[in-house]
Amino acid sequence: MSQSHSADQVSQAPTRPPSAGASDAAEFDVADLYRDASAVTASEASTSAHDEKLRQAYFWVVNHGIISPFYDIEYNDAPAQSYSFGDQKVRVTLPSEQSYSSYVLLPLLNLALRRRCLLVGGPGRGKTVIAKLMGILSGYSLTEIRQGIQHGQPQMTVADLLGNPIPSTLMSAETMDEVRIAWRKWLSMRIKIIDEYNRIPTRTQSALLTVMADNYAEIYDQVYECPEAAWYLTANDDAGGGTYQVIEALSDRIDVVVKALHFNTRFLDDLVLRIEEGVRPETMVPEEIIFTEAEFEEMSRQIRKVKLPRKLRRRFEFFASHFEFFEPGARQFEYMTKDTVKLTDIELQSLAGGDSGKDGVADLGSQTRNGLSVRALMTCIAFMKGMAYFRGEDTVSYEDMRQILPFVLHDKLVQEPDSPYFEQTNHGALRTDKVSWIRTLLDLSSQEFERLNLDADDPVGAFEIEFEKGLEDVSAREVRKRMVAIERVLKKWSDGGKLYGHMFDDILKLKYLHQRYTNYLRWLEWKT
Repeated sequence: MSQSHSADQVSQAPTRPPSAGASDAAEFDVADLYRDASAVTASEASTSAHDEKLRQAYFWVVNHGIISPFYDIEYNDAPAQSYSFGDQKVRVTLPSEQSYSSYVLLPLLNLALRRRCLLVGGPGRGKTVIAKLMGILSGYSLTEIRQGIQHGQPQMTVADLLGNPIPSTLMSAETMDEVRIAWRKWLSMRIKIIDEYNRIPTRTQSALLTVMADNYAEIYDQVYECPEAAWYLTANDDAGGGTYQVIEALSDRIDVVVKALHFNTRFLDDLVLRIEEGVRPETMVPEEIIFTEAEFEEMSRQIRKVKLPRKLRRRFEFFASHFEFFEPGARQFEYMTKDTVKLTDIELQSLAGGDSGKDGVADLGSQTRNGLSVRALMTCIAFMKGMAYFRGEDTVSYEDMRQILPFVLHDKLVQEPDSPYFEQTNHGALRTDKVSWIRTLLDLSSQEFERLNLDADDPVGAFEIEFEKGLEDVSAREVRKRMVAIERVLKKWSDGGKLYGHMFDDILKLKYLHQRYTNYLRWLEWKT
């Protein structure tokens, strides 16, 4: 860690020189799974000052603000050196490319994307400090941030959270519309910090949910429209507990979960220095790395422009398709989902025994109790784009996806700890290490994707591309030809083996396409 005398300065050197060597952003090679696939020429790399400023902010926080000497988001542009320790041969890798601390990077990406971040970890690990630093990077003073922090406690009421009616208007009002509300100042801020949110009573959590989900607060039929904001919530545990259980809808609105890692005692000198010099990182943030509202708007626009290549999207689709399907959950095909079972009082595991004899180890869906919602999928896409943008790239790489998904899906994928997969040798630790578990799921999914040769032989993808060209001037004969081709693929699959999650979505897509062609054919017949 750097000494405090330079803590108020920002290095003028580039934080990450532009990538060397050209690559076709639209192409995706299997080898890209094991290296950074987003290398671009200097002319193709982002020329915006905003991504560089974002990286400068990251390196200032990680070197001067938060003592987090960890590089758990690892990138490699060449074979990395690794070493094994102990009887279990625990592997430690030395990344060959610029790598990052999740505890600093994820809150910063959350700031750029204006999403909702949950910081979890024991007391005194810097959760509130890093949230304050994000507020200062947004242009607020330390006093404003302190005034804006909402401290969760068991007696918190809706009025404590949102505001109170002005007594004089309450007494004189003839209708609810005439009641004026003294709204809490934090509602107008672009940074919203909720400390120990799992200590807030359930009724007050419902009011908080409205602000988080819909950007407005409501009391006495009065509505306050809130600006788009980056949220930071803290909790001392990772199980959703606390004084009050967090309601499911509120937990579902959290976009990314970040764990506060332990303090490395070899950095005790930094603590001594802070005490001796009276250093507090919140008071030392350089002006050069503080963002304006206009800069956030422009940065948001640039992040949305980052490309997600079609072939990488296909791998992401394949990964996401494993988890929702649950064959014993219904008789009609469309309803064979874990969500169908969730809506009843029946336990998922009580039905799993009738799951057609599938290999519980090979079936990735057996490791979860749920699938991914539309909101979760959109959040994944946003953070993948944000990760690529932060690294100065205009295209998302496989490694961007691999590094970011575990944090986005941390609380989105509910683990089934009794899955046979976790009974395998060396798999037990994945029950508690959810980041490694989700990353392993993605790796296994990619291996299966390659085994099925879906990059080269994806009939559903071919049908999809054909359909996306439109139906204008397509003849009845051509429509019938396409319908027969779909039917042949379904027949081929029906003669195969077990039914897995990725096949579930593919079959439903083919049924959808077949129905669209059926409707169009009927229209053609009516027209003629």
